[in-house]
Amino acid sequence: MVKWYSLTVSKAFTRLDSSAEGLSFFEAREKEKLFGLNVIQIGKKINPLVIFLKQFKSVLVIILVIAAIALFGIGMQSNDTNYIVDASLIALIVVMNGVFGFFQDFKAEKSIEQLKKMSQVKAIVKRQGKLIKIEAKKLVPGDVILIEEGSIVPADCKIVSAASLEVDESILTGESLPVSKTSPSLDEKTVLAERCNMLYMNTKAVRGKAEALVVETGMKTEVGKIAKQLQVIGKKPTIFETEIDTLGKKIGLEILVIIVFIAFVQFFVHAGNLVDILIISIALAVAAIPEGLPAVVTLSLALGTNKMLKKNALVRKLSVVESLGSVDVICSDKTGTLTAGRMRTRQAWLFGKDLSLDRRFVVKDQYKKAFDLMMEASVLCNNTKEINGKFAGNYTEIAFAEFASKHGYNKQMLEKKHKRLKEIAFSHERKRMTTVHEYEGKKKAFMKGATEKVLDCCNAYLEEGIKKTLTEKARAKILRKENEIASRGLRIISFAYKKTGEMALEKEIEKNMVFLGLLAVSDAPRKGVKEAITACKNAGIQVKMITGDKVTTAQAIAKEIGFEKTLALNGQDIESLTEQELKEKVEEVQIFARVEPKHKTMILKALQQNGHVVAMTGDGVNDAAALKNADVGIAMGIRGTDVAKEASDLVLLDDNFLSIVDAVKQGRTIFNNIRKFVNYLLTSNFAEVFVVFFASLVGVLPITPVQLLIINFVTDGMPALALGADPPTENIMQEKPKKKSEGVINKRLAWLIAAIGTKKTAVILTVFFIGLALKGLVVAQTMVFAAFILYEFNRVAVIRWQEKLGFFSNKWLVAAMLASLVILLVLIYSPVNTLLGLQPLGLFSWVILIAGTVFGWFSAIFITKHVVKWVPA
Repeated sequence: MVKWYSLTVSKAFTRLDSSAEGLSFFEAREKEKLFGLNVIQIGKKINPLVIFLKQFKSVLVIILVIAAIALFGIGMQSNDTNYIVDASLIALIVVMNGVFGFFQDFKAEKSIEQLKKMSQVKAIVKRQGKLIKIEAKKLVPGDVILIEEGSIVPADCKIVSAASLEVDESILTGESLPVSKTSPSLDEKTVLAERCNMLYMNTKAVRGKAEALVVETGMKTEVGKIAKQLQVIGKKPTIFETEIDTLGKKIGLEILVIIVFIAFVQFFVHAGNLVDILIISIALAVAAIPEGLPAVVTLSLALGTNKMLKKNALVRKLSVVESLGSVDVICSDKTGTLTAGRMRTRQAWLFGKDLSLDRRFVVKDQYKKAFDLMMEASVLCNNTKEINGKFAGNYTEIAFAEFASKHGYNKQMLEKKHKRLKEIAFSHERKRMTTVHEYEGKKKAFMKGATEKVLDCCNAYLEEGIKKTLTEKARAKILRKENEIASRGLRIISFAYKKTGEMALEKEIEKNMVFLGLLAVSDAPRKGVKEAITACKNAGIQVKMITGDKVTTAQAIAKEIGFEKTLALNGQDIESLTEQELKEKVEEVQIFARVEPKHKTMILKALQQNGHVVAMTGDGVNDAAALKNADVGIAMGIRGTDVAKEASDLVLLDDNFLSIVDAVKQGRTIFNNIRKFVNYLLTSNFAEVFVVFFASLVGVLPITPVQLLIINFVTDGMPALALGADPPTENIMQEKPKKKSEGVINKRLAWLIAAIGTKKTAVILTVFFIGLALKGLVVAQTMVFAAFILYEFNRVAVIRWQEKLGFFSNKWLVAAMLASLVILLVLIYSPVNTLLGLQPLGLFSWVILIAGTVFGWFSAIFITKHVVKWVPA
């Protein structure tokens, strides 16, 4: 591997068979054939068929498919179309569920593709000595490109020449402040973050310009190497996927045990034939499987994701929504997530006068002269440009221009009046910048830079509008003030000026300046973040800040946004700890500063080993591994790279921490709603299994497989789906997160399902045997069909009572239950009843059913009260 940063520019050109004039069009085409397109290959292209087939991996779905095939085989063998119709209905239900999940997953992946298309960049390249603009993907090693202020670097490059170039490399190194770039060769051992003669793909030039030689493209760039590593990291299933899979396997095992037992009884005790045994077995399988559950879960999650999208959170994977509700630690980036992601002028200091800019201020007359001059200096000694009403350029200079504009110092008007004659550019060595302007025939020089470097050029200062000699005492006072402000995590720039005559030499221009004051800038907290941090605390969620910034800056922001503790750990500290020591430290530390990508992964692993469910944010390619290994990986939609988005489970379209809190709230709501309809559906399935089981012991089938399917998918499915649309409860963000080991079915819910399911089994078997004795098998089966639907109304009412919710508080639930009742009556009293093996019921049958409903209500309330009282959740 060539270490381009250690080569001279001439050697790099020679190595790539290129020159300062760039490649010819022919050479570029030949190199494109050799090296390929300059693109990052992240994962495989979307395959709709693969996404669709993934919807059928569940054990429960596989059992239903086997049941459908068996019924179809029996129908074909016996020429009985009823079995073929039954098989077709089962197959239709399975396919419909698959279609629901497919469309949601496919839509999310297409949204990610659109985000990638929006982020495609152009490049200005030399071809045969002429500058042309091309798509960045057409660049090849040996191309010479032009980088300007605001450019996204399109490939890995070696700098040929640079003028005041500063580059934001945060997406690669985590460093929040721009770094200065130059062209000399470096030692071979130089680490990536210190390679000042290199430019890396996806970083951004925020100041100056450069000519650069493309040395690596596509998957051979630093970004490409990380993307390649990402492809070998398998994404583990979410907590919810594991729960549903475990539930499916348990139900599958129970079905197998019961079927074997029934087959034994039917074959050896009742001498039943194989077809009858198989039909009963299929009935048991259909009874045990909550066919509506996959569809209801999918649609409930889809409803949740649509609500989240309206609040700027794009969910890439449905099942991760429920995982959000379990999150008890959020590891968040600072820049752009907890903060606004842009510098803002926060404080001004004129000699002897503090001006806090976070609140309204008035400049008194004696300080007006110094303030006016400092505002002029901040606007004129400033290279930002105003484009379509917005400033573009260096982040700090933008902050000064915006602040001055807000207070009446218009940059365009001042520049028009004060013609710029000369600029002595900022450099990493000088740490200051000076400009000379002409106004009404007189000349002024303005300077800005690091305080010590500015003071080195000053022999006077302004105090209350009066020019005074800069003594050692005054200098010490200025430096003390700088240290005091800097201790709050602010970045400080000092300003000076002087009136001058004709000046030819730079060293003469920057002599005998008059010190004006300081302006302090920082990336201010986002609006509402402090309240969001408080909401997380009340919800039992720890928020930890992870940043590439220095400790003091991170602590200052943490204090401002309401972190109770500001104990910090930096990257070097993390590396010095043992695995056990780090596991202990991550529990007490809230701030991790000067963190590199590998440290993020170490922090994540330690938290997960401590039993936490962790949401991790990230925007750079360097965050990809941590995002993929997190329980919930959250990428930034605006600042985030394609690599980060591909590794994530969720993309914040506004890069805002508040959107994470909204997503957690939605996740908790969805989990609560899933628990409600699992309670509702599995109680019904419990009763269905044991009604079929006990009745089959005496040689009769109390309800057919198709009748069970209608109950499970249609009449049960609609109310269950409506339960999934319940709004969040008032105190949902005051509850503690559920434990990682706690599934949808906890101990209390298991008791409720078993107890109420047993009661329901007893009531429905009583109804069946009364109907069988007095009216015959078909009427008895119809009564059982009606009983299952009517008694589900009881179950919904009891769940609402238990949750302290009004029966009519969810209009969709009321509509779903009325629809179920209408469907019940249509199926019983319309010609379709013959297709389903049903028969119209008379008054006697309805009296028995209503009596069972009343008894069921009172007994369910009694059982629920005692289970809630005696069984812990």
